[in-house]
Amino acid sequence: MSARALCVLGALSLLVAGEAQAQPAPVQSVLPPPYAGAYQPQGVDEIGLWREMDEDERVLAQSDLVIRDEALTGYVRKVLCDTVGADRCGAVRIYVLRQPEFNASMAPNGTMQVFSGLLLRVKSEAELGAVLGHEFGHFEARHSLGQLKAWRSGTDVLAWAFVLGSLAPSYNVARSYRNLELSVLGNLYRFGRDQERDADRLGIGYLNGSALRPQAASEVWQKLMGEYEASARAKGLKKPRFDRIAFTASHPPQAERAGYLAELARPDAATRDDGAERYRAALAPWLGMFLDDQIKLNDFGASEYLLQALAQGGWTAQLHHARGELYRMRGAPRDLVNAAQFYAEAIALDPAHAEANRGLGLSLLKTGQAGAGQAALQRYLDLKPDASDAKLIRMMIPDQGAAQ
Repeated sequence: MSARALCVLGALSLLVAGEAQAQPAPVQSVLPPPYAGAYQPQGVDEIGLWREMDEDERVLAQSDLVIRDEALTGYVRKVLCDTVGADRCGAVRIYVLRQPEFNASMAPNGTMQVFSGLLLRVKSEAELGAVLGHEFGHFEARHSLGQLKAWRSGTDVLAWAFVLGSLAPSYNVARSYRNLELSVLGNLYRFGRDQERDADRLGIGYLNGSALRPQAASEVWQKLMGEYEASARAKGLKKPRFDRIAFTASHPPQAERAGYLAELARPDAATRDDGAERYRAALAPWLGMFLDDQIKLNDFGASEYLLQALAQGGWTAQLHHARGELYRMRGAPRDLVNAAQFYAEAIALDPAHAEANRGLGLSLLKTGQAGAGQAALQRYLDLKPDASDAKLIRMMIPDQGAAQ
């Protein structure tokens, strides 16, 4: 097989990998397509894909990561329905997962996964709706089926090229095959990024047609870039570049997305309600758990950024306590001093906050203030005598330890 034949296969790969279907970055707002009713898979490929996703959903439904709370799941569903319309969202099954990362996904059979890290980061129904609408756009546009066909066609081309090239191995053939491989993979990744742009376009279309403020879609990515910068700064890394695309990137750059989503949002909708107060009320019972999970990621800069964002409306005892935990977990001497201050501020706002007294006591002990630290730990035990770590804490208090 000649290098020229491989080049012909390379040209063919541009089509099978989706080059002809690629969509440019959206430049104008569009309304979502008319709702066509409950959809059923068509053809062998899609039927097989749905069956595979059905099996995955059966496993997911039994996972310990699923937060089985009807109020929280129902609220997330309401935001989705308010965004895409009650008719569209009826076929969606929502699973809220205790996963501290920023993410959500939707399978072609109607299974939507929403990570707790996403719920912690967005601050309003409009921002949550922007992400959920994007994922629903993937579902409505059947992007998973398109990806399946594109990758199968592209890898088929590479497999045949490898077989044919091995019949007449030479340096030129090997070089042409490597070029072909880069061409196929590059176009497949680009096809995936174009699908993400298409889902963004559909998502902002849903928001534009809803009662929520569509400008929130751009704000999601602006805040995420701020978090990434804070994380890199705390780690001593260079400032991330949000305007570049890696070869294997699955999504467009964040700066690009924030830019075109801002352009696509209806200007006359900027004064709409974004549901921020309703969102804070719905998230309140879960905020402590989600913050604790975030802090355990050991990403100081990102966690501090999120706490500062949550405290824009004022610092609460819960936020002060979480900040104390963040600094105490990092554990440098200056961090322990700061942690003790944050715990004390939490206690000043809520003297019955047991965990803040615990954190204060542990921080004071580590900074050599044994008397004050033991007194704080005693208050913790008084407030929470049945705590799971009560026996361990009593060992840190001389009188209590001797009594045991």
